Amino acid sequence: MTGERAMRPVIGVVEAAGLALLQDRGRPGFAHLGVPRSGALDRAAADLANRLVGCTEDAAVLEVVGGISLVAQEGRWVAVTGAPCDVAVDGRPRAHSEPVWLPQAARLTVGPAIAGVRGYVAVGGGITVPPVLGSRSTDTLAWVGPPRVVTGAVLPLGQPGEPRTADSVGPSSPRRETVLRVLPGPHEEWFGPRALDVLAETAWRVRPDSNRVGLRLQGDVPVPRVAGELPSEGMLLGAVQVPGDGQPVVLLNDHGTTGGYPVVGVVDAADLGACAQLRPGDRITLRPARG
Repeated sequence: MTGERAMRPVIGVVEAAGLALLQDRGRPGFAHLGVPRSGALDRAAADLANRLVGCTEDAAVLEVVGGISLVAQEGRWVAVTGAPCDVAVDGRPRAHSEPVWLPQAARLTVGPAIAGVRGYVAVGGGITVPPVLGSRSTDTLAWVGPPRVVTGAVLPLGQPGEPRTADSVGPSSPRRETVLRVLPGPHEEWFGPRALDVLAETAWRVRPDSNRVGLRLQGDVPVPRVAGELPSEGMLLGAVQVPGDGQPVVLLNDHGTTGGYPVVGVVDAADLGACAQLRPGDRITLRPARG
């Protein structure tokens, strides 16, 4: 068995300049055990990367903040999607959001994001580290799943498929101002009569302490709410929690499964992918939606 494992194709991490994590579609269904769903924040970008290299959309990819360099043991198709960035093979520029051939022993360099935040790197055959609770995603709250990908890591690969060159689109990055549609939340009695108006009328900006757990917002006018905290209860993806300071937090994939702050609304699931590419200081409009 040891010899068989040694012969498996791998890709090596020459340098992980920032935060690099393995992500797939996550592990929903374990909230009762206190385990977040995790998974790629920009799911559309991760799915595209997998399709471009001939993988199924549930294959594991690298979610990268800050850049990464990889060397393949054998030639493989790779694709970089998500936030726009420079892509090169052995120093020669290559296309973003298209299949790129990475020859044996060649070095793929993915630069830091030029706009947006998170890039996604898919490798033909997928990254086949052992799954945890049915997923190869890393959750950054409790660190369930594979460890953080660091310089010197060696990642096993599966059987490659054929690339799909016709499925190319441009990089994903936020607009000058992002609109997130918000459905009414379950705790109306905890907020003043103008809470939804304040939510819609306030110019929110992304705080620097935002991460995969939550998109933390700052506005000149806090959302009005009564004092105190709720008993801890289950939380769902996209919930807009309002702590005592009135500054909303949009819960993202690695959020805790329970919480004690009231929820003024829930971001429409179709808008959550945009949160993955928002930088500190970016402007946000929270637009109440009905139904």
